[in-house]
Amino acid sequence: MSNEQNVTVQKVSYPHGQHQVVGNLFLPPGYDEAKKYPAIIVTHPFGGVKEQTAGLYARKLAEQGFIALAYDASHYGESGGEPRLYEVPGDRVEDIRCGVDYLSIHPQVDENRIGALGICAGGGYTVNAAQTEYRIKAVATVSCFDVGSARREGVPRGLITYEQRVQRLEEIGAQRTREARREPLRLINFVPASADEITPETPELYREGYDYYCTPRAQHPNAPGRYVFTSLGLQMAFFPFEQVETISPRPLLMIAGSEADTRYFSEEAIAKAKEPKELFVIPGATHIDLYDRPQFVPQVVSKLTDFYAKHL
Repeated sequence: MSNEQNVTVQKVSYPHGQHQVVGNLFLPPGYDEAKKYPAIIVTHPFGGVKEQTAGLYARKLAEQGFIALAYDASHYGESGGEPRLYEVPGDRVEDIRCGVDYLSIHPQVDENRIGALGICAGGGYTVNAAQTEYRIKAVATVSCFDVGSARREGVPRGLITYEQRVQRLEEIGAQRTREARREPLRLINFVPASADEITPETPELYREGYDYYCTPRAQHPNAPGRYVFTSLGLQMAFFPFEQVETISPRPLLMIAGSEADTRYFSEEAIAKAKEPKELFVIPGATHIDLYDRPQFVPQVVSKLTDFYAKHL
């Protein structure tokens, strides 16, 4: 347990099937065990861990009076799940449901005032979970990322052709066969492995991803920038916004940077969603700027605070 700026942080865990998900629970200043608080589950980006942007936003929300849970996804960080670094949308969505289980029975949480926040791919997973997880009463995303579309078509859309997708799926099948023979897992990078790999053709998202995940800005030993190759097939089969309209009448807020090359994901989801809904654009910000940049994070936190205060 730690305490910084009157926010108390507790290490917690909760079950997901046969393994445990490990998180940090952020308790607000003046925390009173005799009270019930609104709570928010915060889901981290693809390949990230709770100590990075999810933990930053959980702390900021706790400072505003919410109980906030940032956790390591299954197969990542301190959470269980084998193989390691296995990015499976179904598991990621179930992590959120299991986190809502944990918050729903927490003695200081008002189970009727639970919200969800997802960052990057965590936004896609959160929107997907909320479509059928009605204990989530308010849904927000920051720099939302549709991992299914990204793996099928690339970012920006069209970067990957249909023929390239088919070739990749054939490679995945061959690799699964090798692994069925007990050959080693294949891991691939989701950001450039070194600065030398960055070229003028490298999309902005991945240039910035290297800066975030692979430099002192936010690097963490539990987030090595790699994932299991065969999970790509499961990601391609994921359509997180397919029933986004069913979140209504619960509110949906999607926050994106005006300069983000992923902004279209939020725009498309909001266009399909039903009221109440809002796309809130942060001028001048890119996708990863919203993870931690001090000139942008306060704008995001202010908007999130107003949103959750109103709807929780």
